[in-house]
Amino acid sequence: MPARHSARPRRGSAADSGKGMVEIPGGTFLMGGDDLDGRPEDGEGPIRQVTLRPFLIDPVCVTNAKFAAFVKSTGYRTDAESHGWSYVFHLFVTDQHAVIDGQVPGAPWWLPVEGADWRHPDGPGSAITSRQNHPVVHVSWNDAAAYAHWAGRRLPTEAEWECAARGGLPRARYPWGDELTPGGRHRCNIWQGTFPHVNTGDDGHVGTAPVKTYPPNAYGLYNTSGNVWEWCSDRWSTTWHVPENRLTRVNPLGPPEGTSRVVRGGSYLCHNSYCNRYRVAARTSNTPDSSTGHTGFRCARSVEQA
Repeated sequence: MPARHSARPRRGSAADSGKGMVEIPGGTFLMGGDDLDGRPEDGEGPIRQVTLRPFLIDPVCVTNAKFAAFVKSTGYRTDAESHGWSYVFHLFVTDQHAVIDGQVPGAPWWLPVEGADWRHPDGPGSAITSRQNHPVVHVSWNDAAAYAHWAGRRLPTEAEWECAARGGLPRARYPWGDELTPGGRHRCNIWQGTFPHVNTGDDGHVGTAPVKTYPPNAYGLYNTSGNVWEWCSDRWSTTWHVPENRLTRVNPLGPPEGTSRVVRGGSYLCHNSYCNRYRVAARTSNTPDSSTGHTGFRCARSVEQA
């Protein structure tokens, strides 16, 4: 999909404040993973030492309510609204929805639905009235970057995102430790049942959950595993970080070239039968003008900005 935006919206009233953000201390952490059930083809490894400056990050994803305030202030139109459609998970699509050509190869559960956008996350007839505190979805990387600029913030780098998501637990599989359901308790919003046809909703949700569902990690961040994928600023590569050089080990910004952008954290559709990318080291990507019903974002800010 071609990008539609030639200029960023002007910064809003929040542009001079890091209020409500969490400060992550600078220092060195272990990034990446080598899980036996991981995805080495995604470039999860090697585990390496990465050094970061202190930074601020939102404890939660940007909500529908906050994104609505941005749109009201700026008149911004998302890529999905400009294109006239976005991808909706098949179980949320009804006979009344217009499905156009363009299914995702290898993922027939994603249907391109006319009129699906951030205001209508399941397609026409759906609304966000009861989802004000859910993460905004059907937002592209372009949309997320535009919101962040308006808010006087930015998207986190992939290294910042993983450092914050880990909550200070080196080499842990999840933000809370190595066990998916410690003591039998669900700690994230992912798929239970048989993907992609039966979701039992044992964790309490079959779609997005409110942004403060489940306990936060030790840094105070919520839902960095599951719920929605989160855009990062980095361009995608599975090999750029492998060489031993400063660009990949000290405040890395990602590769200088690439057509896709990194997303992290997994979503409510992740299941270990096909996608166990709710592990904190897991990663994948999408093109910057793409939007789906399971991708959102949170913002970051450099400490020197605050």
